[in-house]
Amino acid sequence: MQELQLRTGPYRTTFIGTEITRASTKDEWQNYGEILRRVDEAKQWAIGDWLVDGMKHFAEEHGANAKHAGTGLYEEAEEILGTTKGTLQNLKSISDQFEFSRRRENLSWAHHYEVASIKKTYRPETGKWKVSNEPDTDKMQEFLKKAEAENLSVRALRDVVAAHKQRQAEEIRLANEPEKYSVIYLDPPWAYDNSGFQMSAENQYHTMTIEELKALPVKQLAAEAAVMFMWATNPQLRDAIMLMEDYGFEYKTNFVWEKTNHTAGFYVFGQHELLLIGTKGSMLPSGEKFKSIILGENKVHSKKPEIVYEIIEKMYPGTKYIELFARGIPRDGWTGWGEEVEQ
Repeated sequence: MQELQLRTGPYRTTFIGTEITRASTKDEWQNYGEILRRVDEAKQWAIGDWLVDGMKHFAEEHGANAKHAGTGLYEEAEEILGTTKGTLQNLKSISDQFEFSRRRENLSWAHHYEVASIKKTYRPETGKWKVSNEPDTDKMQEFLKKAEAENLSVRALRDVVAAHKQRQAEEIRLANEPEKYSVIYLDPPWAYDNSGFQMSAENQYHTMTIEELKALPVKQLAAEAAVMFMWATNPQLRDAIMLMEDYGFEYKTNFVWEKTNHTAGFYVFGQHELLLIGTKGSMLPSGEKFKSIILGENKVHSKKPEIVYEIIEKMYPGTKYIELFARGIPRDGWTGWGEEVEQ
């Protein structure tokens, strides 16, 4: 019989149990319990890594026939461990996807399992956008980093991943079967470089980098002649104009929302926000014109004045409206898109 020993403080664990070599303290007892929990956790990684290594031996035996190599591997592993093939396949899959240097010691195997199903999207040269079989390793690491920083439970991380997949599916749907809208209204969930602003936003909703915002299929939503209303915070003004241009709209002017309360700032106390207006093609207002100052309360984080909908509808009456990153139930006559939209 091969030797197994796990020794810490007064505890020595072997194949047949744990020997107490001296009186333990309460701290030592608690510490050893934590070690045993982590040993059980490490077992899942260990079996997965063992299977990855074992595949090399069966590949040598069966040559290029990967199917036969896999069958042989799992049959022998089942016999050795008494574990079902499905469980073994899961363990090997996670070890395959996370090389040793990309595993996070402070997170459980189950945390890694939750993000392992995240895939990239792609579009064949002829065909529609779809989810690929290629793991999105960057997004996986992003969510693991978030889980570690925010001490997310496995269940909470599962919800984050589910929201990402739902958003991904909606983006694919919009890209493949887009309706055309003459009015596009959006309040992008800006991700800030500055940690102070970033934490404030992250605590309220899922933020997106400028690269992620550019990747959205907004161009496919716009009619040949269209107008865009985009909210821009002052620190993100330059990125907002660049993003608008990337979506195919030319910046024209803006509204200024004068808030009743001010926010913190490094240079000034922020008491206003800009609603940028850009156009694609000829899109002068067919209805009313308004003064450029909007007055409104700012009691709820990131919530914009309701009067903006009315202003947009009166400027561009009788057309098709869509709100991106909408929350709650869409306004009558509007299409709402976003993970917080209620149907």
